[in-house]
Amino acid sequence: MPIDLRQVAAIAGMSGLYRIVKPTRNGVIVESLSENPTRLVAQARHRLSLLDEISIYTTDEEATVPLAEVFDRIHQKYNSDLPLSEKPSDDELKSFMAAVLPDYDDERVYISDMKKLASWYLIVNKHMEFTAGEEAPEADKAGESEETEKEADTKSKAKKTKK
Repeated sequence: MPIDLRQVAAIAGMSGLYRIVKPTRNGVIVESLSENPTRLVAQARHRLSLLDEISIYTTDEEATVPLAEVFDRIHQKYNSDLPLSEKPSDDELKSFMAAVLPDYDDERVYISDMKKLASWYLIVNKHMEFTAGEEAPEADKAGESEETEKEADTKSKAKKTKK
């Protein structure tokens, strides 16, 4: 697998990414992936999303590409030098997304998703190791698209009713 995202999470309403340290009786202890790591207990109300379970929508039969695979493609193409300005325009983000994942679904992958993808990639690239390896397991392909929290809830419910 290109990169192991099973212990990395995003928390709804909180910026940045968090490494899962260990479970507690009331939730899980997480540590921020930042210059000055801080620890906190994430409870159920925090709505934790493991990056390993997130995928990007595409237009092909597979329907999604796991975030780890997208990160690996970005790493292979750009390493840590993303072709984006400090505050990228919508066109810059779309061009970046198309370069990394040409068949992304432009109707279901929003500009906010692209911003989050670039931001998360930079955090992961700084704090985790990328390794060359085998293809991601099939189980990873069943994740959700990277999206805002409200969109995630709506799309998640829509996905479940389609199955």
